[in-house]
Amino acid sequence: MRIERINVYSMLLPVKGGAYRMASDDVQSLDSTLVEVVTDEGLTGWGETCPIGPVYQPHHALGARAAIAEIAPGLLGQDVASIRLLTKRMDERLNGHGYAKAAFDIAFLDLLGQRLGVPVSTLLGGALTDRVQSYYSLIVGVPDETARIAADKVSSGYPRLQVKISGRNLEEDVATVHKVWEAVGYKARIAVDGNRGLTVAFAIHLDRLCPSIPFAFEQPCNTMEEVATLKGRLTHPVYLDENTEDQNAVLRAISSGIADGFGFKVTRLGGPTKMTAIRDLCAIQSLPHSCDDAWGGDIIAAACAHLASTVEPRRFEGAWIAQEYIEGHYDNANPIIIDNGHIAVPQGPGLGVKPEPGTFGTAVASYGS
Repeated sequence: MRIERINVYSMLLPVKGGAYRMASDDVQSLDSTLVEVVTDEGLTGWGETCPIGPVYQPHHALGARAAIAEIAPGLLGQDVASIRLLTKRMDERLNGHGYAKAAFDIAFLDLLGQRLGVPVSTLLGGALTDRVQSYYSLIVGVPDETARIAADKVSSGYPRLQVKISGRNLEEDVATVHKVWEAVGYKARIAVDGNRGLTVAFAIHLDRLCPSIPFAFEQPCNTMEEVATLKGRLTHPVYLDENTEDQNAVLRAISSGIADGFGFKVTRLGGPTKMTAIRDLCAIQSLPHSCDDAWGGDIIAAACAHLASTVEPRRFEGAWIAQEYIEGHYDNANPIIIDNGHIAVPQGPGLGVKPEPGTFGTAVASYGS
């Protein structure tokens, strides 16, 4: 089964209900890039990558499509049987840009799963469950309103909450953490996410002003060097997110002992195939982590769910998908949805998601016959 044609699409995903507010930016809409890989046997595989704007990470939508333009011509005629060989071929065409290569990796897994008649989770080592935990991300907001939403989401079944802070005064951040804890208590696990926005001093202050509230402190500061200075000075465990830009960064964080867990983005780490190595390394070190992504529709959501199902549940921190924040689905017959705080893992071959014809309009680029 060889690659005959590659089509690239752009899909605008407006944020439902207003801006998605983080420390670094207020996001109104997202530009998702879709990759359609067509084979000489008539099978089609789909991949997706959707950076959350140009400042959250050193990734952006136009960069993804420029990287795809460098890679795609070199994949034409290649056999899909070995994803490792295809990964090698991509690396020979372009150095870095894992978030763009991830779209191809997802599409290759989709194709191979269809060819073998198995779900992507089987190709990633095998599912341990058919239903994975999700978590809800509470944007930076007024403390009382944030607490109200937190209670509502826990009542609807979410077992974990991510509380975004930073970009404002310390008093509001501390008040938000306290009010969310008062609203939900032990009914849900809590992560307090600084999105790189806190100084070392602010992180220490917040930690000491919330000593009795059990939460994971996610990416409080901008760099690994800043986070390293927090070691031994905080009462709360520290998780890394944005600093884990590739496999080497994760290995560095683990070897230096500065991370107690991780918030992983599947496309940032180069796709599900590369993330399995990180999953297994975290298992060896008994480090909890999530399996989510920055943004995107059903294709990324399906990839996250498949990978999440292969993680040992006691070390799993949830799978975040953008479904609560966007309208509609790529595949209305097999949508990836959050139900009672959990995501059903697709059981069909490949991703288990097939975008309906015409969903993405006209291709912005095509390669091959």
